[in-house]
Amino acid sequence: MTITQLQYVLAVAEHKNFTLAAEKSFVTQPTLSMQVQKLEDELDVLIFDRSKKPITITEVGQKIVDQAKNIVAEAERIKDIVDQDKGYVGGDYTLGIIPTVMPTLLPMFLNAFIKKYPKVNLIIKEQSTQTMIKNVMDGHLDAGIAATPLEIEFIKERPLYYEPFVGYVPKNHRLSSEAELTTDHLDISDILLLQDGHCFREGVINLCKASKTRLGEQFKIESGSFETLVSLADEGMGMTLLPYLNTLHLEKDKKENLKTFKNPVPAREISLIYHKSELKIQITDALREVISSIVRGAIAFQDVKIISPLSKN
Repeated sequence: MTITQLQYVLAVAEHKNFTLAAEKSFVTQPTLSMQVQKLEDELDVLIFDRSKKPITITEVGQKIVDQAKNIVAEAERIKDIVDQDKGYVGGDYTLGIIPTVMPTLLPMFLNAFIKKYPKVNLIIKEQSTQTMIKNVMDGHLDAGIAATPLEIEFIKERPLYYEPFVGYVPKNHRLSSEAELTTDHLDISDILLLQDGHCFREGVINLCKASKTRLGEQFKIESGSFETLVSLADEGMGMTLLPYLNTLHLEKDKKENLKTFKNPVPAREISLIYHKSELKIQITDALREVISSIVRGAIAFQDVKIISPLSKN
């Protein structure tokens, strides 16, 4: 039994296809198939049921796959131990970032990080929170940046910053005369929302104390971008809520429509999330230090109330 064989087993378990697993493992399909077969022969069990399309994992095979994940992760930790002992911060590091954070946060820290740690090959992927959680658990992401708390077993969360919610209220809106907003002002039927799948959407819904239904409305608009929501608000379709960093680069006339909340300001917690095995922790620590130091200068709010990104349905 070898680590390589276990890695091939994990690839087949993920892709449910020997050809694709071989492609992702950068070996030929006969090589991968032969190594998986050798492992099955040695153990005298079938890990995969090849008679089905796509390939399925047998009952005992699933137990082997689960154990293989632990063994491969622990094997990778050996290199980590050596890197940490040498004080080396480098190598491939795959980072997921949720869509409502990527456009504002990435330009703030990316250049500073790669200049400070030029030996790190940072691979960045925009992913939804649920996809990110799965990929962190499966080892396809070294870490992710997401709204927390998520309360997922085996995943650690380290807060980077707390980002306040800001109201975007056009001049003709019922709340335009308010100096500051409170949660009592909010009516979910009056707020333009991001589409399903965005955790910021769930945060807004959780923030609203009014009815969570949209009964009797004439239209329902949900979008994948804050820019679209702002434009729709300008057209008199309602108001919207924005993360604070998304307000910094608005045009001057649009900034006049921004309204802050009374203390404690509702905010979302943005954290680095990673597997409890803490592989490549030296890079994770370096990333957290760079991001926290940069964002600290942009967000000075202290009295905040964290709004959960989890659906309460």
